[in-house]
Amino acid sequence: MFTDFYGFSGKPFQLTPDPDFYFDSSTHHKAMAYLTYGLSQGEGFIIVTGDIGAGKTTLVGRLLADLDSEQYVAAKIVTTHIAADDILRLIATGFGIDIVSKDKAVLLNEIEIFLRQNHRKGKRSLLIIDEVQNLPIAALEELRMLSNFQEGNTALLQSFLIGQPEFRDKWAFAPELEQLRQRVIATHHLQSMTYDETRDYIQHRLKIVGWTGNPDFTDDALRAIYQFTNGVPRKLNTLCSRVLLFGTIEELTIIDKNTVSDVIDDMEQDINSSSHGLKNNVGQSMNGQQHVKNHAPSNQFDAQDNARDSQESDILKERIYVLEKYVKIHDETIKGMLDIVANMIDQNEDQDK
Repeated sequence: MFTDFYGFSGKPFQLTPDPDFYFDSSTHHKAMAYLTYGLSQGEGFIIVTGDIGAGKTTLVGRLLADLDSEQYVAAKIVTTHIAADDILRLIATGFGIDIVSKDKAVLLNEIEIFLRQNHRKGKRSLLIIDEVQNLPIAALEELRMLSNFQEGNTALLQSFLIGQPEFRDKWAFAPELEQLRQRVIATHHLQSMTYDETRDYIQHRLKIVGWTGNPDFTDDALRAIYQFTNGVPRKLNTLCSRVLLFGTIEELTIIDKNTVSDVIDDMEQDINSSSHGLKNNVGQSMNGQQHVKNHAPSNQFDAQDNARDSQESDILKERIYVLEKYVKIHDETIKGMLDIVANMIDQNEDQDK
């Protein structure tokens, strides 16, 4: 509807990830740099995490679109809550291997044969797993086992693990994943975009579909959009689509703060209406719990407070441990990149001689 009214060639803010709309913000640029660095290493695991809607899938799509098909054979799988053996079936299917009536041992053998055939053809095998936070520890250990396949000193498979923030705690803490942790060569967490990046992101996507200034987004409108979305790509796409639809209905050529505020009010009313019944049910349940609480002895609540304080202390200790792990990994990554740069300089100097 608004594509016709504003003369766009397509939908600038569609929710379906499209690598053609990839925007190279500072955080996405860093993530892409780590992925590219990982490709140069040809082994191990690269981990990229981010909140829902942070642009992880678009990032991966752009990476795949830029890969040379003559050099890489890539498989991308999206996981759900599956058993350990099922991850092998997903991987085999992703690489085009027939999985019908085959047990685990046969699948492992055929995956290894496939990887070795690619290596003999001079191609690298790349596995990208999206929504990796859904995998149980046993499935992650299966991935680690696949990383053991080698031809001489060359790893036959490299894996990129893409997931939500909770995956950081899983791979950093689980004792069973110590060997996987030792194979992680880089990690990055996608942050929200800044205001300037949010403004550029909106204009970037509009220009791709032929926007030439109609509608005109005023500075206060862009500020209002940023404040509501906090620079999260999916939230931006949702809000901007609604803004353009509203602009079409009202036949607007200028989108100002009032326009954005009206759309946000409509969106919040929709959310409140859909959750009204749920809130009533929850409220009734909480009233019942409060009635019980009022008749409970005070020492019971003291015990609950102590337990809560202890739990919060444990969580804080875990987060400190995670930060220490991240610092160590980043230090190793930087050292590796410096080594690569030093080798390149040495090679250039040798050529000059």
